[in-house]
Amino acid sequence: MTHERRLEDLEIKLAHLERGLQEVSDEVVRQQQLIERLTERGHQLQERLAAMQADSGEDAATRIEKPPHY
Repeated sequence: MTHERRLEDLEIKLAHLERGLQEVSDEVVRQQQLIERLTERGHQLQERLAAMQADSGEDAATRIEKPPHY
């Protein structure tokens, strides 16, 4: 194998690795954005639940209600 061929093979491998690294980086960014959106949604839901509990005067999560067919 000639030096030129070896160099060409290394350049090809490097190009593939760079593309793969960029794909992984893009996916990490996408997942981070999703985590941030889900975290914000979780905070919003916690606030809504706290407001509902404050309005009802009792813990809505532990309140036992009879089903509508009783």
